[in-house]
Amino acid sequence: MSYKIKSRIWIESEDNVLLGEGRVHLLKAIDETGSLSKAAKSLNISYKKAWQLLDSVNKSAKKPVTINSIGGKGGGGAQLTKYGKSLIKAFDEINKNCWAFLDEQLSKIEHL
Repeated sequence: MSYKIKSRIWIESEDNVLLGEGRVHLLKAIDETGSLSKAAKSLNISYKKAWQLLDSVNKSAKKPVTINSIGGKGGGGAQLTKYGKSLIKAFDEINKNCWAFLDEQLSKIEHL
């Protein structure tokens, strides 16, 4: 019989979520598309939901995570800041290390 440990991590700041898997997916989509609207569409979430998630990340972060330009005839856009890209990298590394740790811990159950 094989077992799996299931877990999700997120990082909070004063009871506000800074980063979690969903927010990181959104930031990566913004980085790929250069647009909050396009990122939302690619993730099948509403623009309003994407805007709320991005706003909460920016309010919880120490520095701005994105640089936004207002839409119009030529369209707006969104770009990740260097800090935003660093947050994604750090979160991905934390998440990877968390899974490696949990896989190690699972051996305590498998050997009983």
